[in-house]
Amino acid sequence: MPRYSTFLAPVALVLGVGLTLSACSAIGGGTTELDPEKSPLSEYMSAFYGEQDEEFYAAQAEETEELVAECMSEDGWEYIPVDQTQYSGSDFDWEERNTEKWIAVYGYGVNLTQEENEELYGSPEEFVDPNQDYVSSLSESENVAYYEALYGKPPAEEELNEDGSYEYNWEDGGCYGYAQHEVTGEQAYDQDQFKPIFEAMGALYEDQSKDPRMKEVETAWASCMADAGFTEFKLKQEAAQSIYDQQNEYWEENPESMGPDEDQIAEWREGEIDVALADFKCGEKVDYTQKQLAVQFELEKEFIKEHKAELDELVAFQEKNKK
Repeated sequence: MPRYSTFLAPVALVLGVGLTLSACSAIGGGTTELDPEKSPLSEYMSAFYGEQDEEFYAAQAEETEELVAECMSEDGWEYIPVDQTQYSGSDFDWEERNTEKWIAVYGYGVNLTQEENEELYGSPEEFVDPNQDYVSSLSESENVAYYEALYGKPPAEEELNEDGSYEYNWEDGGCYGYAQHEVTGEQAYDQDQFKPIFEAMGALYEDQSKDPRMKEVETAWASCMADAGFTEFKLKQEAAQSIYDQQNEYWEENPESMGPDEDQIAEWREGEIDVALADFKCGEKVDYTQKQLAVQFELEKEFIKEHKAELDELVAFQEKNKK
């Protein structure tokens, strides 16, 4: 029985980069005349995904877990299928969070109390793993072998890229890799023939940030932020990133810490809200999101014209191998 790891594909990540840029990194920013979910490329690629709602993914997860259990049993291990629907947190409403009212309370939603974290993102403590007692009964060496059977061996150091990532192969992903491959079938992102088109998609959104029209918008936003007292930011994404960098620096300097205390969180929160509010207001003032989407839509239209044959082949492959 062939194996390899577990993560369901980077396809959505690759195709959704532009949408993420518009919906997430651009907090605030004008009207909603252009809908990021209806960009030329996302609409063109809707055939790639097909009808995939929560019920669809729940059914796939259930089938995957049953196959994992069979695979682990064949390898001599006990495994009880896990109810993956437990991984449901609070609804993530971008429209609500993209309001001055919400931002004035939570900023970017980074420096939160434990209660706020659970309210906004859900509580991981609620998850129940039916295999925990069995895993705890294993010796240290058995424990290692168990997880290698489940997820595959971790990649060797020489297999890692400079940023710590590595090229995923389902055949190296243990029982989860095997089970997910059985459930989802052959995936386009695993095929060498489609690597060029996926790379081109990634480059498309890199080109967007370099577009002269985006540079003009970024300059206008940065000027507004400077007027608000934040002269250190040149690009919109740097504002939110500065808040994450603050937390990352804390953990790098305090790796054994249980986390910042309430006073520290409150201090960071105050600064976060100041930055986030200025970011939001400046985004609205320069109509950042709509201008960003306008550039994205144009680039995607050009991309489709240039790569229509490859895109059609990609969609056809996915349709043929759909399970």
